[in-house]
Order: sequence, then C-alpha cells, then structure tokens
Amino acid sequence: MARVTLELDRQLYLTLLEAAKANQVSLEEECCRRLEGRTWRSRYLQALVAELRADDEQRRARLG
Repeated sequence: MARVTLELDRQLYLTLLEAAKANQVSLEEECCRRLEGRTWRSRYLQALVAELRADDEQRRARLG
C-alpha cells in the first residue's frame, strides 16, 4: 500500500473529521473515499455548499 501525506489547513481538517464522524468511518477512510472520488458528503457539507452557492449568486446579482 502506498503511503500518502496530506497537508491540510485547520478548517479542512475539522470538516473532514466531522464528515468521518457523520459517515461513521475513520478519518483515513473518509480521506480515501474522497481521493477515490467516492465522496460521501455529510449534511453539514451539503448545507455549506448550498450556502456558499447562494452567497455567490447574491454577489453576482449585485455586481451584474
């Protein structure tokens, strides 16, 4: 098995840790799933992405 070392900022680490807990897997398993493209997003991450998209749409509406 290949060894992979990831450098993460604090926020990304906490996000991955929370997703691992939500999916009831280890942090390593969560990272492997994401690296393999089998992203199992937590509800928190889905809500965060929706919020970021809404913020972006509002910003674009103000500018354009």
